[in-house]
Amino acid sequence: MNQPQFSPRRRWLILAGWVLVALAALPFAARVNQELDAGVRLKGSESSRVEAALQQLFESPFAKIALLRITAAPDPRTPAGEALLKQVIDTIRATSGVRGILSYLDRQDSLFLGEDGSPILIVGLNAPKRTEDAVMSKLGQLTETLRVQLSPKYPGIAFGWTGEAAVNADLRRISARETRAAEWRVLPLTLVLLLIAFRSLISAVLPILCGALTVVVALGAVAVVNRVWPSSLIVVSIVSMVGLGLSIDYALLIVSRYRDGLEQGLSRPEALVQAAKHGGRTVLVSGSAVAIGFAAMLMVRVSEIRSIGMGGLLVTTVAVLVASTLLPVLLAWIGPWIDAGALGFARKPASPRHWRRWAHWVMRHPLRVLAVAGIPLVLLAAQATHLRIDLPRGRWLPDSAESVRVLHEIDGAGRGSFGEIIQVILYLPPGITVQDEAGWRAASKLARYFARDPRIQHVWAVTTLNTVPLGGPELLNRLPDSQRRSLVSADGRAVLLALLPHKDIAAPDAVRLVREIRAANLDALTGIPGARVDVGGLPGFNADYEDAIKNALGPVIVSVICATILVLSLWFRSVLIPVKAVALNLLSVAAAYGAVAIVFQHGLGARLVGLPSPMHGGFPILPIVVFCIVFGLSMDYEVFIVSRIADGRRAGLGDGAALVEGLASTGRVITFAAFIMVMIFGAFVFGDFVLIKILGFALGVAVFLDATVIRMAVGPALIRLAGRWNWWPGG
Repeated sequence: MNQPQFSPRRRWLILAGWVLVALAALPFAARVNQELDAGVRLKGSESSRVEAALQQLFESPFAKIALLRITAAPDPRTPAGEALLKQVIDTIRATSGVRGILSYLDRQDSLFLGEDGSPILIVGLNAPKRTEDAVMSKLGQLTETLRVQLSPKYPGIAFGWTGEAAVNADLRRISARETRAAEWRVLPLTLVLLLIAFRSLISAVLPILCGALTVVVALGAVAVVNRVWPSSLIVVSIVSMVGLGLSIDYALLIVSRYRDGLEQGLSRPEALVQAAKHGGRTVLVSGSAVAIGFAAMLMVRVSEIRSIGMGGLLVTTVAVLVASTLLPVLLAWIGPWIDAGALGFARKPASPRHWRRWAHWVMRHPLRVLAVAGIPLVLLAAQATHLRIDLPRGRWLPDSAESVRVLHEIDGAGRGSFGEIIQVILYLPPGITVQDEAGWRAASKLARYFARDPRIQHVWAVTTLNTVPLGGPELLNRLPDSQRRSLVSADGRAVLLALLPHKDIAAPDAVRLVREIRAANLDALTGIPGARVDVGGLPGFNADYEDAIKNALGPVIVSVICATILVLSLWFRSVLIPVKAVALNLLSVAAAYGAVAIVFQHGLGARLVGLPSPMHGGFPILPIVVFCIVFGLSMDYEVFIVSRIADGRRAGLGDGAALVEGLASTGRVITFAAFIMVMIFGAFVFGDFVLIKILGFALGVAVFLDATVIRMAVGPALIRLAGRWNWWPGG
């Protein structure tokens, strides 16, 4: 494949095209955090059916809620406290986007009071998804104005908002801040490493420019796609991490090929054509391997994982295009200035001679290399069996978010876990309604069954609102229509029961409770055949979330492995090379899982990554995301090395000589590329988002092990042992 020389006209067209793309993407990228959804959606799940039913079958003002806690205020059971609470409620109720308020004034229930007497209000919202942030901001301003007005009379009074909308708004702000901070932490260090690698300012700046352009364009594309395909906030961190790492890696490879050509005596146009041809080909294959992993995530029903897959595909595509189109143009223009800003004080890195000496040693002692390098790696990978993927216990949302602190305060001071409310919808069989004796008894029996469970603090249902013992369906006529319709559907066949778990129940325990309710014998619990329930709320969603990922994990792994083997087989015309690459990638992924289990679950070195104590659990998303990303990124260095070895074989070198030349020519590039990528991932380890912290750690460990132990020792030793069979049947 001959690459055309870049004519001046073509250079200008390519440069102008990228400038226009960058300018168009910049405004979208600047506000991407404000537009993405911090929540997670799971269409077609049982919990999503409950969410839809709350909006369609019931007239509940509390389908979407926010929680407000007032501290340092008089107890609502006193006249002063009652007057203050009424003033607050009247002010909030007049705000657009607020549908209803439930407090101690409506039901003299201690559940609406903290253990210190502080009021807890449930505020129903009816704002569209895209305007929830604006509504929460307006409510925050209202309560801040109230605080200023009331503080002379009640010193220390404070208002704290929480709930899904408030937490999502805070997470968006924190995510934007932490992503920017991580990028600013890593870019100076990356520049230093590139200066050491190239000993030239111009050569070092080029990869950073490519990385910055890739991230900006990819984030702009994510913001545009979000208009038609709503995406999750986590994609911003993934795009920034992967985009910087991939783009700098690809630029490092092509710039190195160009400089190698110059050192071999080629003219600058010849060196550019060689870099664009061989380097561009390697980048294309590597990008295809990375894209396979991200594309597989689109198979998962969880919006969060699909968003990562979409963002990963976009950023990988942009990184490949930047490296294969814009970078050669810049190199052609820079020409003799490629070594401008040469740093005489920079220490010369390891020369090809040192890598050649190592390659010869591997050739002479392949079994010894496998034993010394492979056994510790296998032992680390064995720790992956201890990796837990259920929800973590304790606090894992960032405490720097005010809404998260308020949620923890409510859970600590309240009499139940308001963040883990379980919504159960009882569907009575045809011909039976809650207005009938049979339907009323069924709903009553189910409510009493839940109330007897020691894990449930309180049950809200239409049958628990009355104070008349043994009351029947005639009590429905005494309820206000708005109250009745918030708990009973118009046709009387659907009844809502809201379960408030005990304050000490953890998220995994609430999920277990949901699974028990779903598996229960409903005919026995209600006394009528044909009744069914849908269970939702956050615990119901968490159960559906775990199931969706577990069900998708196997098909995703198989599809990624098969697609990767197919692509590499076609490219290298070999059977053994792709199989070996996949096996080593699986070992790299398992080692990353093992490292996560040791640090984050066993607690060995947890404080070094900013975790005060071990996590008793993990995240369901972790295995599938780490597998798909690591599998693609690890293939980067395999493609780099094997492509060079294959080039040597095409040039007529023997197997051993091609192996030596392949290691000698790629060792330095891979070393610096890996260090840079590890630094980029490591920059995200020290933020407040625990999930991003774990992902950054897992990806960094995987890349480090892959670029050192696997690709420089285990992989070459296996290639040496296989000999000419590496290239069978292609030859």
